[in-house]
Parts: sequence; structure tokens; C-alpha cells
Amino acid sequence: MADISAIFFILLIIGIAFPAMLTAWWLLFPAVISRAQTRVEKTPMQTFWMGLAITIAVTIPIVILLALPFGPAKFIGWVLLAASLALSSIGSAGITAHLSARLTSQSNLSSLNGFIRSSVILELAAFFPILGWFFIWPLLLIIAFGATGFALLNWNPREKTQPSNLQSPVSNSPIL
Repeated sequence: MADISAIFFILLIIGIAFPAMLTAWWLLFPAVISRAQTRVEKTPMQTFWMGLAITIAVTIPIVILLALPFGPAKFIGWVLLAASLALSSIGSAGITAHLSARLTSQSNLSSLNGFIRSSVILELAAFFPILGWFFIWPLLLIIAFGATGFALLNWNPREKTQPSNLQSPVSNSPIL
């Protein structure tokens, strides 16, 4: 019975801590989160592909380090895993900010209230059995890695430019 209680309270603490962590990122680093949000809004497929590249680039060294039978290598692997997941929370805050903007535009909520509700929605979607575990969470994690990468590199999406109708002037003067 104590094991079940321990698991329940660990999940409860994580369930409370995740929205709090995303809100802290959003309040402490608004410019970085705004860049991640912009990437998620305007270029979701590029964000996905960037996230997939980052995920593969981070996963290979982590798996190698964790497979080595050397204690310090395993420790470095676990530290690298924790650091990469902590950094991906910047992208998760960007995804949450995007959801929050959509939620507050459809209802009469303050931006903080909408952000916290959006983070809880994101968390509960990832906790949903089978569908959330195997489809929603990995997809959101990959997009979060991509949004984090773009936000930290300060790569903003290009503005779409209208083709100009300016033509080179034609001179009607005779050639001398």
C-alpha cells in the first residue's frame, strides 16, 4: 500500500510542478519563450524537423554513454539526459504560450490564467493512456526540442514578402 501511495504522490507532485515550471520559464524569459511560440505558430513543420534532428543528435550520445560499463560515463549520460529534457521545457513553454494565445482569444481569460490552463491541458494530454504516451508526448517533445533550438539560436521565421511590381525604367531616349 505504501508503494501505491508513493507512486500516486510522485505523480501528483510532477503534475503540479510541470505547469509551475513552464509558467516560471514564461515569466522569467519572455523573449525566448516568445521566439519559441512564434516558431510553433508560423513554421510548425520546420520546427518538427529541427526537433527531430536535435532529438537524434542528443539521443545517440546519451544511449552510448548509458550503455558503457563505466560509472562516470553513465553519470554523464544521465546528466545529459536531464539537461536536454530541462532545455526542451523552453520549447514546451512556447507550445503552451501558443495554446494560451488561442485559449485567451476564444474566452475572457487573463494571459496568466490562460497560460496555466494551457499548461495543464498540455500535461493532461501527455498523460492520457496509450494515445498520449505513444503519440502526443513524443510528438510534443520533438516539437519542443525544435522550438527550443530555434529560440536559443535566435532564428526567427522569415517574413513572407510580396513580389514587387517595380520594373526597371525603360528609357525612350536615343542612344548617343
